[in-house]
Amino acid sequence: MKNILLLVHEDKGQEARLQTALDLARALNGHIRCAEVTPLPVYPGDFDGSMAGMVVAEDIKTEASLRRRLDARLAHEDVSFDWTDDLGDMALCLANQSRLTDLIIVNCKKDAFFEQDRRGLASDLVMSARCPIVAVPDAAVGLNVSGTAMIAWDGSEPAAAALRAAIPLLKLARSVHLVSVGQIVDGPSARAAAVYLSRHDIHAKVHLLDSVAQTPDVLLLRQAEIDRAAYCVMGAYGQGRLYETVFGGVTRRMIEAARIPLILSR
Repeated sequence: MKNILLLVHEDKGQEARLQTALDLARALNGHIRCAEVTPLPVYPGDFDGSMAGMVVAEDIKTEASLRRRLDARLAHEDVSFDWTDDLGDMALCLANQSRLTDLIIVNCKKDAFFEQDRRGLASDLVMSARCPIVAVPDAAVGLNVSGTAMIAWDGSEPAAAALRAAIPLLKLARSVHLVSVGQIVDGPSARAAAVYLSRHDIHAKVHLLDSVAQTPDVLLLRQAEIDRAAYCVMGAYGQGRLYETVFGGVTRRMIEAARIPLILSR
């Protein structure tokens, strides 16, 4: 987890993303690559692209101002960093850079699969990127790497991928709680996952929760509050994104409701 890709964009979640990137870079002795992505807007009836061109020009001006401010700030943060800039679809541009990236930091916002809305960015990236996604709530003040880590475990390949990828971070946690909801019908048990972690000198406490009364996401979020978890590691869209979007699913509801950073893999 040395190569950290940080989305840089003038929006209300920027400070949360930046603080999370700084916390991770300092703890993991990593490098932050600040990714400026100017989206290309599409307007019905704008046949010559003039309206879109004006919007892009204004966005570039705004991002240049943000870059100057962040350059000055990062110069005093005692972390290594550089910049990259791109023009086009935000998720596609970030995913293209994921091949040589260990983590991508975006915001944890409402999933909007059927809407033209950037608030679905975390979900888009989970499906297309080749590394874990750190999805941060807008109100987060960073990521406490030495706090309590929570792992949502269902035995699936996405959950296993998330667990394996997060090992460098889990090693820094004060305590690790491995939480399983309901009966696992396919894949390793939570106790088997705990044994796997123990061989990395990570000794997790296992919680087996009954899913009769509540949906898994409600129970996971409640357990995160009880344990005062600093972040949650989880697999994403184990049954496919379209299935979860249409029928409802744990990943989508977690992204919508989480109050702590989510580390997502698929």
